[in-house]
Amino acid sequence: MERVIIHVDMDYFYAAIEEREDPSLKDKAVVVCMYSNRGEEGGAVSTSNYIAREAGIRSAMPCKQAKSLKPDAVFLPVRKELYENVSARVMDILRSHADSEENFENISIDEAFLEISQNCGRDFEKARYIGMRVKHDVLEHEKLTCSVGIGPNKLIAKMASSFRKPDGMTIVKPDEVRDFLNDMPVNRLWGIGKVTGEKLKKMSIETIGQLAACDTQELIAEFGKKRGTWLKKAASGIDESPVTERTATDQIGRMASLKEDTRNDDMIFALLDELADDVIKKAESRKVSFRTVIMTVIFSNFRMATKSRTFSHAVSGKDILHETAREIMLQFLHESNMDFRRIGIRVSNLQQDVGQKSLLEYF
Repeated sequence: MERVIIHVDMDYFYAAIEEREDPSLKDKAVVVCMYSNRGEEGGAVSTSNYIAREAGIRSAMPCKQAKSLKPDAVFLPVRKELYENVSARVMDILRSHADSEENFENISIDEAFLEISQNCGRDFEKARYIGMRVKHDVLEHEKLTCSVGIGPNKLIAKMASSFRKPDGMTIVKPDEVRDFLNDMPVNRLWGIGKVTGEKLKKMSIETIGQLAACDTQELIAEFGKKRGTWLKKAASGIDESPVTERTATDQIGRMASLKEDTRNDDMIFALLDELADDVIKKAESRKVSFRTVIMTVIFSNFRMATKSRTFSHAVSGKDILHETAREIMLQFLHESNMDFRRIGIRVSNLQQDVGQKSLLEYF
């Protein structure tokens, strides 16, 4: 039965809260930084407002580099407790618009999915009204803006919410999905990372429409059965994953020390590959797939840092874990000049594998 899903993405959340708390920041470039123990010369950008982004400042960029791009910007430290409290209130507002408590999914501090199929009677024009109501309520109660995407599944709703930012709303009806996706660059497809995008480019696949037209067996040969099948489905706008409240899940992980404190790529990535192999073996033995990869590093000064990546769908297999872990490790190497002491990999949001449906069921 046809579904109607909303994805809500708060606009430059941390920086927007800081602007709300201090009106003097309005019309200034605002950059919120996660500082390291080296003070304001260390750390990385957590988020920035759109004025700062126009100067080239991006999330995960070293704060020192951001300051060189926009010396007159206002740089502020992350205030985690404040943001979490605001997020809790925003999520309560969003939850109130979902069909039920079970049809709400908070995927990060500033993003959530709502299923509204029943509330709008599966009518996308009525869904537009609910989307406007969501934006109105968030603005009225929290003085913050958000961008809304409405589509027939989570994948399309998520991609639609980023189509008109900030403070926008985009509706993609079922019969508009192919046109919406076809001409987009393939790396805009939710769930495709840098490495996968580069592989597709080498296959002369540059748009989502080209990926949708690609032979399934060719994708499976390059990416493996599960990933290849997912790429074909996602490029065709197919996503059956439910909107459901997340609960605490088990995790599978492994952590180990390097032979010495180092930034040597060969030593770091050799250990990383070993850890990833062990985690995959454990996941395969339990017959589970995962949606989130979490990496933790401990530096030579014993400071710990964590980064994670959550996929739009459950994944499994050595290649996808290796690819994701390596991308995250490259971010750690880029953001810090410290030597590394220990490395850890965990996967979470585990799901029991129940087998893949044949593509013939969809085409």
